[in-house]
Amino acid sequence: MPLTSCVKFTSLSLRSLYKLIPATATYKRGFVLYRSIAAMDSSRSSCTLVLSGKSSAEKEIAQSLKKNGVLKLPDNTVVSMLMESEIAKPEKENFNLELFFNCLSTARFGRFLIWSPRLTSTHDVVSHNFCELPVGTVCVADVQYKGRGRSKNVWESPPGCLLFSFTVQMEDGRVVPLLQYVVSLAVTEAIKDVCHKNGLPFLDVKIKWPNDLYLNGLKVGGILCTSTYKSKTFNVSAGVGLNVDNEKPTTCLNAVLRELSTAADRLRREDIVAAFFNKYENLFDLFINQGFQTLEELYYRTWLHSGQRVIIQEKNGDQIVENAVTIQGLTSSGYLLAIGEDDQMCELHPDGNSFDFFKGLVRRKLE
Repeated sequence: MPLTSCVKFTSLSLRSLYKLIPATATYKRGFVLYRSIAAMDSSRSSCTLVLSGKSSAEKEIAQSLKKNGVLKLPDNTVVSMLMESEIAKPEKENFNLELFFNCLSTARFGRFLIWSPRLTSTHDVVSHNFCELPVGTVCVADVQYKGRGRSKNVWESPPGCLLFSFTVQMEDGRVVPLLQYVVSLAVTEAIKDVCHKNGLPFLDVKIKWPNDLYLNGLKVGGILCTSTYKSKTFNVSAGVGLNVDNEKPTTCLNAVLRELSTAADRLRREDIVAAFFNKYENLFDLFINQGFQTLEELYYRTWLHSGQRVIIQEKNGDQIVENAVTIQGLTSSGYLLAIGEDDQMCELHPDGNSFDFFKGLVRRKLE
């Protein structure tokens, strides 16, 4: 039975919106994986969305959305909408809208922004309201407690994470699966860019196929892309979660920076997400106009798997046979391209039963 209590936040102070409510959870790979959703407090059935835009055009869209009250969330969640001008100066822990827009230089992506101090999932906001929002809309949350993951896992992300989802439209369904790689690449390039511009130590964030981000052998982020098809167009909702300033349960970008230099300034979420869209817009245009092959060299320099040897377990009658293959790159469909010890090229894809993709790979021989 869905929870339907309504809590509308009218105070100018946003600190009360930010408080986490304890629930039964298990730490897993850098985020918090819920084992008991029933443990969540009933106050979690409402949220506040703050609407903002870089220019007057986007601000007019925000005014219209608020006036018409068209934004919805699943499970009967009650949505309260505010304009950026209706909130006080943000608390230190809140996402700073002004700082973000000052760093943003895009023509399309990220210019219309929805921010919430505490939200079920940024992915819910953009995916459930896709047709109501301008393409390129981004939703950012300080805390989310029903974040989306693979295999319908539900995640709680603590304060200090960069959590955002945005909208993309694509026409060629054959390349939609490759978009997650473009998003992953844009995240790693954005981190490099922010570190360089601020004179910070280099953070070598790597991509673990298909959609995880690793630093010094530990997961610090992940990507999720989902899509629907309507009127000959794929409506894609892309989400990013990145451990920026939360050391537990594994590590975060700022913790590694402090290890490299005690004098280093800390990374700010606003700088990273603005740099992400500045990078992503260019990468996306190259991807759409010239194909993913134009990005492959940069992608392969960033991922963990070139030359990696993988053992594939396959059934042969009643026996399990192990075959070793070496990863060469990606196929045109976005799966792993590998070569066996017999020089046979093959495509590797997950079987869908394992949390770790590399423990459940299925081989398909290529002609």
